[in-house]
Amino acid sequence: MSVLPLVFTSGWASGINAYAVVLLLGLFGATGLSDDVPETLQRPEVLIVAGVLFLCEAVADKIPYVDSVWDSVHTVIRPVAGAWVGALLAGHSGSLSDVTAGLVGGSTALASHTVKAGTRMAINTSPEPFSNIVVSLAEDLGVAGIVTFAMFHPLPAAIIAGVLLATGLIVLVFLISRIRRFWRRRAQRREERRLAAQVGRPPG
Repeated sequence: MSVLPLVFTSGWASGINAYAVVLLLGLFGATGLSDDVPETLQRPEVLIVAGVLFLCEAVADKIPYVDSVWDSVHTVIRPVAGAWVGALLAGHSGSLSDVTAGLVGGSTALASHTVKAGTRMAINTSPEPFSNIVVSLAEDLGVAGIVTFAMFHPLPAAIIAGVLLATGLIVLVFLISRIRRFWRRRAQRREERRLAAQVGRPPG
């Protein structure tokens, strides 16, 4: 069977949490639960680095505004990780070109990262912090569940990932207006504070 469904699913998951994808795939290979994982992902140093960075993301991803800063930093990292994992999976399988797999994994990761980052910006317009924690936990569990499912049922997992990606893009379109209104109000408040400070300033 072609490795393309697994590449697509790992790309989608990498756009949400690339470190979790590398860690999960590596553990599946290292424990012998799957023969489809390249040796590179099973190396101890790769697993350790992925584990540490996963813990860092698990914390940063649940703090309002910190999560958006973290997402902006990972705008390049997640698509590159998706492309790298995809190319490794293709090279290990031999059923798909490395370049094609890299393009599929990278572009899918970029799309899902865009959905994640945009959704988080919309959530950060809410004054309460609990929604960030709930969404972050849902993302972590979703990535773990879909990647695990993909290791044993790659095609159904790819279909689920595709539906989630399409749904996320549609929702993001509706959230863009909310994000714009929030930033306009914030800029207006900053301008009002600046003018108030100038009015209250004693004459020089």
